[in-house]
Amino acid sequence: QVQLVESGGGLVQAGGSLRLSCAASGIIFSGNAMGWYRQAPGKQRELVARFTSSGTTNYADSVKGRFTISRDNAKKTIYLQMNSLKPEDSNVYYCNAETRLQIFWGQGTQVTVSS
Repeated sequence: QVQLVESGGGLVQAGGSLRLSCAASGIIFSGNAMGWYRQAPGKQRELVARFTSSGTTNYADSVKGRFTISRDNAKKTIYLQMNSLKPEDSNVYYCNAETRLQIFWGQGTQVTVSS
């Protein structure tokens, strides 16, 4: 059974930082795409940052230079370091894993940035 467990969300002032973590279990960690998406109420879920299956990284234009995705293969965990946070970054952030056959999501963690 695949589980993705996010942590690290919370309330922060604009300009501050947060680090999200996503611990994966029940899935082969290397060789699958994994990343972070976010979704605001009434809007589509959008990519924030991800590792492709080949290990390269993709970032949304809105977070380039501010957010960094990283991974610890030994811990089967990916991270999202978020710096210079803006109120518009306030969203529920979801961890995502994609194998060739399935897509998995975590339960989401709320990030709120106050102005």
